[in-house]
Amino acid sequence: MGHRLRRSLRLLVLLGAIAGAVRAVRRRAIGPRSDVEDAVWPPLADVDVAVAPGPEHSPVRAPGGSQTPPEWVEPQDGACPATHPVKAKVQSGIFHAPGSAFYERTRPDRCYRTVAAAEADGLRPPRR
Repeated sequence: MGHRLRRSLRLLVLLGAIAGAVRAVRRRAIGPRSDVEDAVWPPLADVDVAVAPGPEHSPVRAPGGSQTPPEWVEPQDGACPATHPVKAKVQSGIFHAPGSAFYERTRPDRCYRTVAAAEADGLRPPRR
């Protein structure tokens, strides 16, 4: 039993050494990845980027930020007015259009006029 165990361990060590040698040869053949280090990203100063969610930020624009007239309003008593039927949850970044699966039970943070307006603010439809 001891002889078989030692033989198996020697075989594993030999296979590990071979794998390490193959890895080293492949690295030398490929060479250093200088193309990644030389990559220059464009500045984002002119790009309209949604802010990551957090306690002091909203992932979507403020009302009237770049929209005139504002495409969304605050819900009234937990419901959207008839003029702004699309319900939106700011924290999740999801909107629910009338007739969607979870529309009735969604308590909105914002109410949008159209689906296009919600998408323009960086929100997405539900996956289901």
